[in-house]
Amino acid sequence: MSSMAEGNAPTTNATTAVSGVSSSKRKKPQKGKSAVWGHFERLLNGDGSKSDQAKCNHCSKLFNCPSSQGTSTLKRHILKCPRYPNNQDHKQKLLDFQSMSQNQGSVSNWKFDQELCRKELARMIIVDELPFSFVEKEGFKRFISVLQPRFNLVSRTTMTKDCIEIYLNERNMLKEIFVTAASRVCLTTDLWTSIQNLGYMCLTAHYIDKGWNLQKRIINFRVVPTPHRGEIIAQAVETCLLGWGLEKLCTITVDNASSNDTAALSLVKRFNKRNGLLLDGEFFHVRCFAHILNLVVRDGINEVKDSLIRLRDSVKYVRSSPSRTEVFKKCAAEERIVSKKSLCLDVPTRWNSTYLMLNAAIEYEKAFDRLEEQDSSFIFEMKEGVMRPSDWLTMKNLHMFLEHFYIVTIRISGSKYITSNSYFKEMNDIQKTLLKWSQDENTLFRDMAKKMYAKFEKYCNIGKVNMILIIAMVLDPRYKLKYVKFSYTKFYDSSKVDEIIAKVKSVMDRLYHCYMLEMNSNVDSSQSFKDVEMGNAEHAVVIEDDWDDFLKSEKCMVMSTELDRYLEEGVEICVPGFDILLWWKVKSPTYPVLSCMARDILAIPITTVASESAFSTGGRVLDQFRSSLTPKIVECLICAQDWLRCSPTPIEIEEKLEILEDIETRISDDFNNLSIGDSIVTT
Repeated sequence: MSSMAEGNAPTTNATTAVSGVSSSKRKKPQKGKSAVWGHFERLLNGDGSKSDQAKCNHCSKLFNCPSSQGTSTLKRHILKCPRYPNNQDHKQKLLDFQSMSQNQGSVSNWKFDQELCRKELARMIIVDELPFSFVEKEGFKRFISVLQPRFNLVSRTTMTKDCIEIYLNERNMLKEIFVTAASRVCLTTDLWTSIQNLGYMCLTAHYIDKGWNLQKRIINFRVVPTPHRGEIIAQAVETCLLGWGLEKLCTITVDNASSNDTAALSLVKRFNKRNGLLLDGEFFHVRCFAHILNLVVRDGINEVKDSLIRLRDSVKYVRSSPSRTEVFKKCAAEERIVSKKSLCLDVPTRWNSTYLMLNAAIEYEKAFDRLEEQDSSFIFEMKEGVMRPSDWLTMKNLHMFLEHFYIVTIRISGSKYITSNSYFKEMNDIQKTLLKWSQDENTLFRDMAKKMYAKFEKYCNIGKVNMILIIAMVLDPRYKLKYVKFSYTKFYDSSKVDEIIAKVKSVMDRLYHCYMLEMNSNVDSSQSFKDVEMGNAEHAVVIEDDWDDFLKSEKCMVMSTELDRYLEEGVEICVPGFDILLWWKVKSPTYPVLSCMARDILAIPITTVASESAFSTGGRVLDQFRSSLTPKIVECLICAQDWLRCSPTPIEIEEKLEILEDIETRISDDFNNLSIGDSIVTT
């Protein structure tokens, strides 16, 4: 019998004499002590008597075990105690090799964990944008049965719950970060219409964390009721922010729609009541710089719309069918064109897509000419006519013209690095370029530049620029206020420049004073708590009120020079890879107030690209096959995906056309190399 079983201990044959009882009379046999007590220790009370509690010798877990109730509870525990050697799996474990770096790794024991596998499966569903029904697909079931037969498959309903649980856990952790954050939050938002004709609003939070790292999180992706007027948008944003407990805001970046102007004004009124904005929200509204560039460039493109339409129609013809694409490839091969670029059709409202179309098409000029000779239907379908030599020259000039703006757009559209400090510099470079081109000998350049400069002045003249973005440049130790003066000297006379510099300095002083008061209030609140504690002492020292006020005023006088010291000191040398956040992290003890300003202002995104990029994900999640997903589940998937993907290296799940075509070509070659006999399956 197992040692776990309860047995009877043998009794002695000895007899004991008790008063008045014959020594020949035997005692009644008593039950022996249960073998389970070999695995438990009964605890003692404070007076040394035995208590009703016992502790497991293997896992130290405590159990109530009054003597009147037996040992059944203890037996049940020892049968499943994870630390009891007889319960542990003594089979040989698998060795798991985990790569730590390029030349290093670690070896550890691996044990199957059903719950961990379920959690990782849910993460995969979210990150890779897979449908919940994926777990019920025949191919997936077969794959899992081979990979790990011990894994218990789950239904789509269970997988949905697992994904929502991940969202809720991640949301709680992010909310805790916001609650304890020392910095303000900058926002971007944009609207998008789904395949269900529902208007979704994406709200993204940008901030610099305690370690001086730039962070971006999509905090909401929800339906906004129509019509999308400014007040309705503002109410939706406010509801989202209050749900997160976010009231300390820095800016909101939106595109130039009139409804967004109204929404920004409404948000200023709503959050000023909570004292959550800097300088009463005077610089709260930031216009998307990429959207401004889009409007400016589109005005210039209209000057060459006829040639552009002919090129667009030509590209559309080639891409309209596989047979036409194949004929075009043969034309390119006959002209010995070695370009690997694929023709792409632009979106007329997005000039950057027009640039990409030009970037590929102009390399196939001779191929289009040969197509015109070999394909009679090509000329017939070109209602605006085929491309002429003058059209190709115009498109080449347009390509050169747009390249400068395309590079700028790429630089300002990042969400993994600081962009607010580059706004002023990029804006001045564009202004300088347009003025130069407006005097160019090339008539096309000149006319386009003049029209674009007029649109540029509408949004980016000195009276329209958000002053907080100029201050972001000043907070870059490589430039400071000196660069602002240097730049404006090229466009304005000295008196105007002095006026601008004075205005920038005035706003900086006001912001600095605002942050200084906020820091002092935090210090005073913590100090008052200490004073209360010290006041309970028997020999508390009475401090005169006027002396305390004098010390505070002296402190303010010292701190007020912090901004001046920063501006008066020399600038840092511009070197490749300069890390502005690391600089402020190191200098924060030297500039405690100014570093708080920098933490908030440098986090300002100058484009809405971070919010717009979510819509490509939304389009994939809400495709025609999954349009039945509820808005709440859509929000869970979009937000959780963004949170789980927050890694230094962005994850790209979209396949590039060139890569796919290369794979297709290699596969086709493999099939072509097969003989007829190879393709016959013998039994």
